[in-house]
Amino acid sequence: MKFLPLVWAGLKRKKLRTILTLLSIFIAFTLFAFLGAIQEAFRSGVTMAGLDRLITRHKVSLIQTLPETYKNRIKTLPGVADVVHQTWFGGIYQDPKNFFPNMPVEPESFLLMFPEFVIKDTEKQAWLATRTGAIVGRATADRFKWKVGDRIPIKSPIWDQPKGEAQWEFELVGIYQGAKKATDTSNLFFRYDYFEEARQRDKGQVGWFTIRIANPDQAAEIAAQIDETFANSPYETKTEPEGAFAAGFAQQIGDIGAIVMAVVAAVFFTILLVAGNTMAQSVRERTEELGVLKAMGFSNRLVLWLVLLESCFIALIGGGGGLAAAWLIISAGNPVPNLLPLFMLPTHTLVQGGLFALGLGLVAGAIPAFQAMQLKISEALRRGG
Repeated sequence: MKFLPLVWAGLKRKKLRTILTLLSIFIAFTLFAFLGAIQEAFRSGVTMAGLDRLITRHKVSLIQTLPETYKNRIKTLPGVADVVHQTWFGGIYQDPKNFFPNMPVEPESFLLMFPEFVIKDTEKQAWLATRTGAIVGRATADRFKWKVGDRIPIKSPIWDQPKGEAQWEFELVGIYQGAKKATDTSNLFFRYDYFEEARQRDKGQVGWFTIRIANPDQAAEIAAQIDETFANSPYETKTEPEGAFAAGFAQQIGDIGAIVMAVVAAVFFTILLVAGNTMAQSVRERTEELGVLKAMGFSNRLVLWLVLLESCFIALIGGGGGLAAAWLIISAGNPVPNLLPLFMLPTHTLVQGGLFALGLGLVAGAIPAFQAMQLKISEALRRGG
């Protein structure tokens, strides 16, 4: 663009001020990207939830268990296509800080219920043939440098250890991948029959049931029917869509979406004031130059666009640099795998960041640009003199 040299000259007029403004915008957008990645980590379970899957848990609390026999009763209800159960194991690998999700499941039916977990057929067959076998997601396998064939010792503070054993021990027979980038690959799954045989208490009890329904449009009716089936029993249930169940986990530590938006709003309002003040001061200092440009034939509209272009240039360079830096850092790996099983920068956050940077430039430069457009040549030259 032929006017870029003018924009660049304006930015170089006060180099320190321009650099500090760029850094403030850079930091703001880096923070925005990291908040987006954190929000995506907490929302991943919701976004990956199947529309045709329901979760049935104990009505009182998720930590309360249900009879495993409920599975057959649920399966006979109209509209139910399949049922599997899972139980929170709470196992720890070597050190309490090495926390990751691990659950006993029934392998074949579990993999049919969750096609987003992709595993080689040979590894699936090995899991079905190995009583103490377990599969783990790629993220956790990479985190602990595990490979197929390793023996994984795990201690469970919830279920204690098998009788006569110091810890649970599993043979790693497979590593599953995610069908999509947002699939959680931090879990370890092992066989329920081994768990049932080895645990020393609450035999026949499971954590919750995942239910596939034939028609997602009937989810509310089927959920009500399931809960009605077990009403007034010692183990009453609460059934809800899988997405709502996943959102419940995130809500346990607060409304992440509201927290993120509050932080982003505060940061952007502050940066807007900084950028707006910078542009206003720049226009005031260049009154004589603007007057000369108008005297040379630059129209009011062209002067307005020059000031807006300068403002947008600062915002886009600072914002784009912040987003790029965050992308590089986040792509390097998950810094807190024990807290966030998924850590990625979603595309929509990058797009939103780019639009916010452009909007920041336009809003911050709007008033100074309008003032520059209204400036009269005689007044500008008189002020400069």
